[in-house]
Amino acid sequence: MDTNPQLPRIGFIGLGIMGRSMAGHVLAAGHPLCVYNRSRDKADELVGRGARWCDSPGDVAAASDIVITMVGYPADVEQIYLGEGGIVERAAAGTLLVDMTTSSPSLARRIAEAARAKGCAALDAPVSGGDVGAREARLSIMVGGEPADLERARPVLERMGTSIVLQGGPGTGQHTKMCNQIVIASTIVGVTEGLAYARSAGLDPATVLQAIGGGAASGFQLNVLGPRIIAGDFAPGFFIEHFLKDLGIALGEAAQMGLELPGLALARGLYEQMAARGYGRDGTQALIKLYRH
Repeated sequence: MDTNPQLPRIGFIGLGIMGRSMAGHVLAAGHPLCVYNRSRDKADELVGRGARWCDSPGDVAAASDIVITMVGYPADVEQIYLGEGGIVERAAAGTLLVDMTTSSPSLARRIAEAARAKGCAALDAPVSGGDVGAREARLSIMVGGEPADLERARPVLERMGTSIVLQGGPGTGQHTKMCNQIVIASTIVGVTEGLAYARSAGLDPATVLQAIGGGAASGFQLNVLGPRIIAGDFAPGFFIEHFLKDLGIALGEAAQMGLELPGLALARGLYEQMAARGYGRDGTQALIKLYRH
C-alpha cells in the first residue's frame, strides 16, 4: 500500500481486537505508519500492507509525529509512556501523544505534564464502540486536552471515529469514558437478565429481541450483544477482564468523590464471579452464563 509522505507519520502501539482495525484505517488513509505490539504476529497483516515494524514503544515514538496507544491496563500505559526509554523520553519535541486506552484520569494528567515538560503535547482519547465500531470506523472518541492539540489530531481520529468530542483538560476524556462504562455496566446486566427471563418464561429469545429491540429498550447492548447471547457467541468484542479493570477505575474515582454507585458495584460483583470461573477472556455478553440453570 502506498503512503503519502506529506501526511503526518503515525505510530500505533497496541494491536489487539480494536487497535488492529484502528491502525488499519490510518494506514488505508495513506499515513506512513509505524507499529508495535507485544505479540509481533498481530502486526503481520499491517506490515504486509506497508506498515513498518518497530522493536519498542520508544522506537515508535522516535519515528512518529503523532503517537497513538491502545493497550490493556493503566500499568501498561504508565510503562510505555513514562518508563525508561519509553514514549515520552524518546519522542522529539513537538510530537503529539494520544492515549486511546481506557485508563485512569490521574495517569492521563501525569502523562500530559511529562509530555509538556519534554516540549510535546498529549491527549487522553478513550473510545467506545467495541470491535464493531473499530472495524467500521465509527467509534465514539472522548477527548481530554488542549483544543489546538485536538484539532491537530482530528484528521487522524476521524479515520477511526464519527463522534469526537473535547470534554475539557487532561483527564476529562478518561472521566467521560468512566461515565460510558457506568452506563454500560448496568445496561448489560439488564439485557442479560431480560433474556434469561425470556428463556425461563418459555419464550423464544430471538422473537423477544425482535419485539423489544425497536422500543425504549433498544441500544447497542441489546441489539448487538443480544443476538450474540442468543447464539451462544461469547467471542470478545471487549474482554471481561478489561471491563473489570474499567469498573474498578470508575468505582475508585467515585469513592474519591464521595459518590456511591450501587448499580456499578453490583455489576462488578457479577463480573468478578465470571472472572473467578475462568471467563475473563470472554466477551462481556458471556454474563448470561451466570443465569443458566
